[in-house]
Amino acid sequence: MRKLQAKRVRVFVRTLAVCLLTMWLVSAGVAQQATLPADVRVRMEDAVAKFMAATKAPGVATSVVLSGQEVWSEGFGMADLENNVPVTPQTLFRLASVSKPITAVAAMELWERHQLDLDAPVQKYCPAFPQKEFPISTRQVLGHLGGIRHYHSDSDDDIEVSNTKHFEDPIAGGLQFFANDPLVAKPGTKFRYSTHGFTLVGCAIEGASSRKYVDFVRDNVFVPAGMTHTRWDDHFSIIPYRTQFYSKSKSGEVRNAGFLDASYKIPGGGWLSSADDMAKFEIAVLSDHLIQRSTRDVMWTAQTPAPEGSEKDHRGYGIGWGTGMVNGVAVYEHSGGQQGTSTLIMLAPERNSGVVVLINMDNVDAPELGTNLMRTLLSPVPSDP
Repeated sequence: MRKLQAKRVRVFVRTLAVCLLTMWLVSAGVAQQATLPADVRVRMEDAVAKFMAATKAPGVATSVVLSGQEVWSEGFGMADLENNVPVTPQTLFRLASVSKPITAVAAMELWERHQLDLDAPVQKYCPAFPQKEFPISTRQVLGHLGGIRHYHSDSDDDIEVSNTKHFEDPIAGGLQFFANDPLVAKPGTKFRYSTHGFTLVGCAIEGASSRKYVDFVRDNVFVPAGMTHTRWDDHFSIIPYRTQFYSKSKSGEVRNAGFLDASYKIPGGGWLSSADDMAKFEIAVLSDHLIQRSTRDVMWTAQTPAPEGSEKDHRGYGIGWGTGMVNGVAVYEHSGGQQGTSTLIMLAPERNSGVVVLINMDNVDAPELGTNLMRTLLSPVPSDP
């Protein structure tokens, strides 16, 4: 009897193991089914080629997420014209303001853990920021409604646009640029885009987490998302796969971009990443791997200025993300531009999809290219006549 029972147990265990293995293989097979249709890929490659020809952009990296998976990632052109180094999906580009959604996700993680009250005065977490005539919340700053000024101008002659000073303590150094300046609007009343504001958010993240901003983001965003190559744009470090940075003169000549030390604005414009890593970021956000779905909904809800605000001409902006529509589908995105780079990240959560565009030249229209790629992704495949 005992031998019979033992035999039955062995048979049951083997059967269970086979069933579990079969289920795993089936699920793995399903996970592998998401692919970018060949004709869609051809249309996207054609769009990139035409864009590069029109803009003279030296290098472009793109990635596409479909059904929650990275289905296409490719590099075009050159990362280094002088040394004939091609762009690959692992080439590191300056993210510029695409750094802001990363900072927003980090802040929402702390909010989700009840470590950061988005509606408390920002000085609760960043006492180094002086009190102003009105209270300012971290939520308002994340939505560009905090009344924090942007750069003095958009000119490369502006010391804030073309900073050359290196800061070993980036958050404290960045605060020096604007902390003592008056507000440009009453918080909550007007949309005033501000990269400096995200330095203030970085300070709040440090206070709420009791960690350095770059360390908290690395351990709580990049590591869990599998973004193994993303790092801040440290001018003095040797960083493998970092592209060279280019500009175009008024005569159309491609030249090396002007110098920038981004250590003063990492939360709002100082990260380096690749097309592959940014696709992983998109997947992690879409799959609720970094923050819960309900938290994501809060992050993507457009903030509306108070009634006395008169500026209604900006696109909807939530917490570190712009909101919009492409082909009738809601998208959440952010673009960026600074010396030697133009970038875009765009997600369409209804389709569990996204696109990334990274370009190693400034003042070219990454949003145009990225939106075209998203339109192609969301459009039905045209039938043969």
